[in-house]
Amino acid sequence: MTDPDGPDVQGAPATGQSSVNVPNALTVLRILLVPVFGWLLLSHGGEQVDWRWWALVVFVFAMLTDWVDGWLARRQGIVTDFGKLMDPIADKALMGTALIGLSLLDLLPWWVTVVILIREVGITLMRFVVINRGVIPASRGGKLKTVLQAVGLSLLIAPLGGALGTLGLWIMYVAVVVTVVTGIDYLRHTFARSAPPAP
Repeated sequence: MTDPDGPDVQGAPATGQSSVNVPNALTVLRILLVPVFGWLLLSHGGEQVDWRWWALVVFVFAMLTDWVDGWLARRQGIVTDFGKLMDPIADKALMGTALIGLSLLDLLPWWVTVVILIREVGITLMRFVVINRGVIPASRGGKLKTVLQAVGLSLLIAPLGGALGTLGLWIMYVAVVVTVVTGIDYLRHTFARSAPPAP
């Protein structure tokens, strides 16, 4: 299975594959970490330095599990219906929690959060709609978008402030542009593949 914004994961068809495997276990772990991360980020109004650092540790660790489960899936040729469904949900839940949490703490403008969430949720829903027709391979832009979001959010989650906090904010502004552009590109490729052949 290939996430339009994540690493290319190509292997055997999902039919007959057991859902009990390490990549899926990492996906479940990432889902379980989402409320833990949100609680750490928002505890004490986000003003407790130690809690913010722990929130960053959990966020980075969860992001790493995403990379590791994708790498393992590619290496072992593991593609399951569970992974196809839950992996993008886990990714969007983690990113969404970070975006909303930072906006609640007035560290990230709400318009940034809204634009990114609309794009992410919309593309994810469309991905499920066209899942039986094959999935558009991950583009370089999609991977860049993921990296920019991860770096920008990490800098904002960390209680750094000053120049690094400002850098994180500007990285998120760039991430918004890349997020919108790659979303439009994904829609264009999806509709192009869904269109009936010319007579």
